[in-house]
Amino acid sequence: MTDNTQQRPFGVWTATALVVGGMIGAGIYVQPAQLAPFGWTGAIAWLVAIPAAMLLAYVLTKLTQARPNATGVVEIVGDALGPLPGVLVGWSYWIAVLAANAIIAVTAVRYAASFFPVLTSSQLATALAATALVWALTGLNLGGARGAGRFQVATTALKLLPLAAVVVILIGLAVTEPARFGSNEQVPFAADQFTTALTLAFFPMVGFEAASLAAERVKDPARNVMRATLWGAALTGLFYVIISNGIVFALPPAQVASSDAPIAMFVESFWGHGASLIVAAFAAISAIGCLNGWVLMQGELPLGMARSGLLPKVLSRTNARDVPTVAIILASTFISLLILSGAIPGLTGMLTFMLQLTTAASVWFYAAACLAAIKLNVIRPAAWVGVGVSAWVLWGCGAEALLLSIALLLTAVPLYFFAVRRPVNSAKSSE
Repeated sequence: MTDNTQQRPFGVWTATALVVGGMIGAGIYVQPAQLAPFGWTGAIAWLVAIPAAMLLAYVLTKLTQARPNATGVVEIVGDALGPLPGVLVGWSYWIAVLAANAIIAVTAVRYAASFFPVLTSSQLATALAATALVWALTGLNLGGARGAGRFQVATTALKLLPLAAVVVILIGLAVTEPARFGSNEQVPFAADQFTTALTLAFFPMVGFEAASLAAERVKDPARNVMRATLWGAALTGLFYVIISNGIVFALPPAQVASSDAPIAMFVESFWGHGASLIVAAFAAISAIGCLNGWVLMQGELPLGMARSGLLPKVLSRTNARDVPTVAIILASTFISLLILSGAIPGLTGMLTFMLQLTTAASVWFYAAACLAAIKLNVIRPAAWVGVGVSAWVLWGCGAEALLLSIALLLTAVPLYFFAVRRPVNSAKSSE
């Protein structure tokens, strides 16, 4: 019993916190500004993006339910579509996670700079602080999944407080000043802008797969992964649509679009500067909690792939608490180099360049999961729709991000032929 509790420490609430924490990071604090210029097109995009994410989440959880003993969805993709597709999708998704973690760490430091300006006194100072944050959370995760899970529950609860404050303000406005929401003229719906708006709305929904990727850590995964994923995605989607559309319709669209921190600006408009500082503090907490969840994923993803024969066995090495030490330390080292590269003159756009790949790489993962569901005859109608949704979002990412994501996929081909193929074959022959 003790061993099982250590290896599968996540109950449904911790798994749900992992999903919500992975989805709600720094993105929601800038999302209203991104969609404000689209007006009604952006508002309607949420009505498609959220169900689309829920559909993809459902496919992923049904795959986990069909194969409860698998280390995660990547292993299932490898079993269904073959080792090479499994390596390609898992590898590109892992790199995307590392790039996203670098961005999240820098974002957390920038929010914290509202209270400690020295953190952003120079690009090097920002990079060093972000790197220190990455290693602090790496240390927390090396102490065991149980402690990291508890930290995730705590930060998820805290990060919801400022979002709840925005909802309270919006409810108050709806009761006392309902005309305000119709007084700001919005850009009419434009069909030719819908795909772009949908892609923007889908970006912050990425992360609902966290529980499916860490299925090996979840108690009773056949039951709890589905509940955690669907509950977490639904809760996050509800917050997004209320907060983003509420802010865009309650304030002049141009004012929202020009703000670097639209939620803090919104709170300051009604509750004053002190309240906006509180929001900045919770934004930093939100980013740190999100980073903690994805530091966990940066170890769990390669661990599951290595145990299933899709990556070199060295990445499956764990400590006494069953934490994938080699994978986490290797990943955090790469993240640190990526962050520090942003402080080098001439390479300041490196982080932004890497961020462009994250959503496209994630959508390739969703598409592969849907194809695996079709191959395994798991809810095939929903899976076919999921393939269509994935293709639509990939198209909306733009040609540059799409081509770069394909290039990222192909970097795993040498890994498969020179480091993975022979171990996989030998493992099968030994059986």
